[in-house]
Amino acid sequence: MRGIKLSGNDRDAALDRSLDPAFPLHRGGKIEVRPAVRIRDAEGLALAYTPGVARVSSAIAAEPELAYDYTWKANTVLVVTDGTAVLGLGDIGPVAALPVMEGKALLFKEFAGVDAVPICLDCTKTDDVIETIVRIAPAFGGVNLEDISAPRCFEIERRLQDRLDIPVFHDDQHGTAIVVLAALLNAAKVTGRKLADLRAVVSGAGAAGMAVTKMLVEAGIGEIAVADSKGIIHLSREDLTDSKFELAELTNQSDITGPIERALIGADVFIGVSAGTVPEAAVASMAPGAIVFALANPHPEVDPAMARKYAAVIATGRSDYPNQINNVLAFPGIFRGAMNVRASRITNGMQLAAAHALADAVGDRLARDHIIPSPFDERVAVNVAHAVADAARADGVARLH
Repeated sequence: MRGIKLSGNDRDAALDRSLDPAFPLHRGGKIEVRPAVRIRDAEGLALAYTPGVARVSSAIAAEPELAYDYTWKANTVLVVTDGTAVLGLGDIGPVAALPVMEGKALLFKEFAGVDAVPICLDCTKTDDVIETIVRIAPAFGGVNLEDISAPRCFEIERRLQDRLDIPVFHDDQHGTAIVVLAALLNAAKVTGRKLADLRAVVSGAGAAGMAVTKMLVEAGIGEIAVADSKGIIHLSREDLTDSKFELAELTNQSDITGPIERALIGADVFIGVSAGTVPEAAVASMAPGAIVFALANPHPEVDPAMARKYAAVIATGRSDYPNQINNVLAFPGIFRGAMNVRASRITNGMQLAAAHALADAVGDRLARDHIIPSPFDERVAVNVAHAVADAARADGVARLH
């Protein structure tokens, strides 16, 4: 049998993969399905499958809620994408998105004991995505939407939640917003201020920017403005989409116009959730004791080394700097808490509760380079889950009390 002849470029790519430690870790995939019970004899087979399984299925047909007790539904989340907005890679398609979805499923299990199934859809039309998820949703206790491009992601999440009686959560929006709020609460505290004292500027009006802004407004931020690639969003702009018009109505009370640099003059907080860059002069123009969250990966909007000259607190989305804003701090505990009480949805109150629990988890270790806990702190997911479950009960969406 003759071997496959590789071109020079292919050989170089193969060599690169052999030297990159990420590839061996991913070989064969990062997750697997294992049985929760073992079958060792004919009696066990008869209970796990026919005829015993028929009795269980008949009971569920008569009383559908029993699926939570007698199947994996109560502890299993659907992690689903169409591959249109993957990490910092963009629209790379469903197959290339699979390693990311596997990783998400791994994190669910590792940090909160939640089983998750990664599904990558070969469709991008909004109606097709919604219909496909609705049709497979009966097997799951929750839906984690992942890496779906804006503005489609807003409609997909809203319409899915209207049609399903299980939590639907777009992590790129709400997970980011929850961790940002938690970090900002502690950044304000460590610099001797409150959230209501702060004027913030958000760079980016996509899924994350929209959710971060809405959550900060709901949490009581003093003032906030949002910029996209064309400058500050305000009601007089004639190029606003529906989602950006909604942002304009919620923000920019001072009616600032022009580039983001104008809004940053005297601002207390910069939050970057875009691929843009901010010049040093703009960072230098911020208020004393400024807070800079430059969250773009792999290249933050503001260079952390430069920001240290002007900012009191700096956070990034990277693990090689202090104060990493990482969604893994939020979504495992949020779904754990929601599923523990069989919540029908994840409310704004549940999200705010998660943010406060996450902020509180830092405790007496709070410092300018430690405003957010480590994802490896075992208390994080537990504390978030308890807070989310309590909020679900308070908001009337819990089916277990």
